[in-house]
Amino acid sequence: MKRVCFALITLVLAAASIPAQQTTGGKASAAGPPRQALQAITSDNVMSHIRTLASDEFEGRAPGGRGEDLSINYIADQFKKLGLAPGATDGSYFQKVPLAGVTTGQNAEMRVQVGGKDLRLHYADDFVARTVRIVDQTSFDADMVFVGYGVVAPEYKWDDYKGIDVRGKVLLMLVGDPPIPDPKDPSKLDPKMFGGKAMTYYGRWTYKFEIAAEKGAAGVLVVHETATAGYPWAVPIGSFTIENFDLVAKDNNMSRVNVEGWINNEKTREIFAASGNDFDSLKRSAISRDFKPVSLGARAKLTLENKLRRINSNNVIGKLEGSDPKLKDEYVIYTAHWDHLGVGLPNDKGDKIYNGALDNASGTAGLIEIARAFKALKRAPRRSILFLSVTAEEKGLIGSKYYAENPIYPLNKTLAEINMDGLNQWGRTRDLTVIGLGNSTLDDVLRSAAAARGRVLRPDAEPEKGFYYRSDHFNFAKQGVPALDPESGIDFIGKPKGWGLKKRNEYTENDYHKPSDEIKADWNLDGAVEDLQLLLSVGYRVANADKYPEWKPGNEFKSKRDEMLKKR
Repeated sequence: MKRVCFALITLVLAAASIPAQQTTGGKASAAGPPRQALQAITSDNVMSHIRTLASDEFEGRAPGGRGEDLSINYIADQFKKLGLAPGATDGSYFQKVPLAGVTTGQNAEMRVQVGGKDLRLHYADDFVARTVRIVDQTSFDADMVFVGYGVVAPEYKWDDYKGIDVRGKVLLMLVGDPPIPDPKDPSKLDPKMFGGKAMTYYGRWTYKFEIAAEKGAAGVLVVHETATAGYPWAVPIGSFTIENFDLVAKDNNMSRVNVEGWINNEKTREIFAASGNDFDSLKRSAISRDFKPVSLGARAKLTLENKLRRINSNNVIGKLEGSDPKLKDEYVIYTAHWDHLGVGLPNDKGDKIYNGALDNASGTAGLIEIARAFKALKRAPRRSILFLSVTAEEKGLIGSKYYAENPIYPLNKTLAEINMDGLNQWGRTRDLTVIGLGNSTLDDVLRSAAAARGRVLRPDAEPEKGFYYRSDHFNFAKQGVPALDPESGIDFIGKPKGWGLKKRNEYTENDYHKPSDEIKADWNLDGAVEDLQLLLSVGYRVANADKYPEWKPGNEFKSKRDEMLKKR
């Protein structure tokens, strides 16, 4: 789940009156849900689910163990009690997701010989690394090459490799997109290059690993910098020092890069200095199209020992059948990932259970409560509603990827996907943040529902962090399905200006992907309830509308959707 420090930004909409009927792709959407459905969502129910899912008994909800069994059975039991039909083709609530688990030994030491020095880098302190190949051991003994941002983007006439063969090398890459200054105003980023301030997929660490594999590298280490990564060094540590999972390809993932990992900024600078290079100077040179890979004259050696196992994890899916005989085989999907990090390294208090109360017991609780609200309707919407709780989000959005690539229900008959990755736990807000605001007509539906309650939408304050690519909705968007990724607002009622930003900052710094992500004494879920009511309204309106939601012109997923709908 993505959580960040948000900067103050200007509201993009005034809380002026907007008609309750808002257009969706050119035709009027249905009116919002009736009162009995809205009132079915309560803070007590949301808190009860969070308290159960985030309890120590559930052991941090890691895939493949007792925590998974408890989690998926709890969610399925809630779906059954609500009267949702099983969503899988075998008559159960479970979609099997085949995974390979790889636990990398943490005693590994990376040695780098450079400039007459023999540097020793310690796992977790200086670097983290893993492999997703299904092998007992993996290693490299190779030259290190700095490849800037590691981007090959023909549409921007950008190639950080310039045809240089980096096969068998260990690549060092910067995180994020190349920040190209605007020639008209160097204090800003060029909006015509890599989305300007907004991150493109080239900036994601997942892309960095993919391009390294494509280039035949022996390994790739992404240089961690908190500002551009969007989280502190503790986050890669927490993610790489536990069992990691991935889908298993026919080649046992041997097409993936041999070793993928992160290296901290301080140790990177030490390597560069020993090689006779200035890190800051090379970093500046990397924002030019003329940049070429730089051999650091360094030799890195690393061996990783792996513990392997294969498992079937599970997505959990419940179904509310639509009331229109002609439209009930069309769908609106709500998602929330049930998993978290499980049991890992202890914190300074000795706590080693990563409970994930906010991330994402809260979103899972919201999913169950929206299902309760739909079941409170006297008549179901015209189209069917799917409630999908996915596995292994923390391992790379794997559960949602599996569903999007192996859909139980056709994606060309799926109108929209609405994702919940963390709820607002600090009270009511006047606003609601939408990651990727303006991407699709789903935003218009949400704007109408918000305005009817005197609320406004706020865009992502830090689009450079690429949050649209960092949660489960993205896998549906990649397949062409319009996807909505809401976040809680920051303008809290009854609180001073900046208070919401302060709370977000505190969570990111102190609790994100740490054992301390637990229910706190100051939690107030009144705002979460109001946010869930808005998301209920969006799904209800879309499920009853005359026309499918659409990507806005120029969106990168629009052409795929257009082609998909031709096959409907």
